[in-house]
Amino acid sequence: MPIEQGWLSGARRVPSPNCDARPAGEVSLLVLHSISLPPGIFGGEHIERLFTNRLDPVAHPFFAAIAGLRVSAHLLIRRDGELVQFVPFHRRAWHAGRSCWRDGPRWRTALNDFSVGIELEGDEVGPYTGAQYEALSVACRELLATYPALGVARITGHAHVAPLRKTDPGPAFDWAYFRQRVAALRRGA
Repeated sequence: MPIEQGWLSGARRVPSPNCDARPAGEVSLLVLHSISLPPGIFGGEHIERLFTNRLDPVAHPFFAAIAGLRVSAHLLIRRDGELVQFVPFHRRAWHAGRSCWRDGPRWRTALNDFSVGIELEGDEVGPYTGAQYEALSVACRELLATYPALGVARITGHAHVAPLRKTDPGPAFDWAYFRQRVAALRRGA
């Protein structure tokens, strides 16, 4: 499942207008998120509609407050492991918001400038599926192979870069298992 011209082969493409050029072209951080629309409900087209500015504000009471947002992510991983890509990796997706990252001796802001955003369909409380961990691990293996500045230690959660604002991917995300899967795939196991 290689990356070709910024797109992960095997991922379904749903281009989002909510992206722009990376100022320096750098890809050196991966931020994991979780999302469900409406909250706690899985499946359906609402996430794709949000990321493509087509969310109907009257389809659910929650949507009225978010329908005007202009947000995106590079990838969405559905509960069944399906990969949906909205933004090519060499472009800047609008996913991290106000956030910061300790990059060696300095703190960096404007994380969208140099990060990849991956959304897991989930609610931060219930467990993620085995299919999601597998798809995420495969996507990460390809990202790590394509972008040399990105390393396993540079994969983090939204909660870690915006701790006063965000909690995703939440306590249900098994970081140890995920890192084991990525390591095994990189070794070819």
